[in-house]
Amino acid sequence: MEVLILDTPEAAAELTARVIAKALRDNPHLTLGLATGRTMERVYGLLVRMHREERLDFSLACTFNLDEYIGVSADSPNSYHHYMYEHLFRHININLRHAHLPNGMAADSAAECRQYESAIKNHGGIDLQLLGIGRSGHVGFNEPLSALFSRTREKALSPETIAQNSRLFVGDEPMPRRAITMGVGTILESRRCLLLATGAEKAAIIAKAVEGPITGMISATALQLHPHCTVIVDEAAAAQLENTEYYRWIFENEPEWEEFRC
Repeated sequence: MEVLILDTPEAAAELTARVIAKALRDNPHLTLGLATGRTMERVYGLLVRMHREERLDFSLACTFNLDEYIGVSADSPNSYHHYMYEHLFRHININLRHAHLPNGMAADSAAECRQYESAIKNHGGIDLQLLGIGRSGHVGFNEPLSALFSRTREKALSPETIAQNSRLFVGDEPMPRRAITMGVGTILESRRCLLLATGAEKAAIIAKAVEGPITGMISATALQLHPHCTVIVDEAAAAQLENTEYYRWIFENEPEWEEFRC
């Protein structure tokens, strides 16, 4: 795992978008794992701009989203299907047949989870997985006590997640209590992980996820085991990290990041 500290949320999001864009240019057939949430909106906005202004091409790419609520239809404004369409898919030239999300309305959720897991494998696995982090340390909806080798499955949402996400629901639709999510093990099998976190409210959990012990209570700590995981944070989210001098040195000196420093 490597940690990069950028000055502002905007700079952190821009670096994240540029890493994704480079991966897509290097491999037009990229299989990209996608996340949702407010932190990702700026990233997707930048990718849309790159598509429009720099001809960033998504036509051959394939995507798999981390999760979807159970009992929420794809056309609901509260679904992650709707989120992805509004923030990214309708603005770029992706083939929507290659944009995958779990079906929250599947009659058999367990079968849907197995099918989703199989679809990822049939596409050769995920090349680059974009991640956010919840305040309880979850990636996807892998809530506390998620097994570190778990696969795509149904998961009960924690009260903290319900309280946090219910504020984002519009209309009279109730906040679901369950979701389909990629498992921690599924995420760890991606060839590269890229986690973005910004804001002071993420500082405590970022410190635990990056510098704390690996534990099923905080699923993001499993990323410490990944051979190619990059955590990008702004100064506010980095406030409780101990080794900030070294993390800043990595971005300022490692050859891998030279093209991104300008």
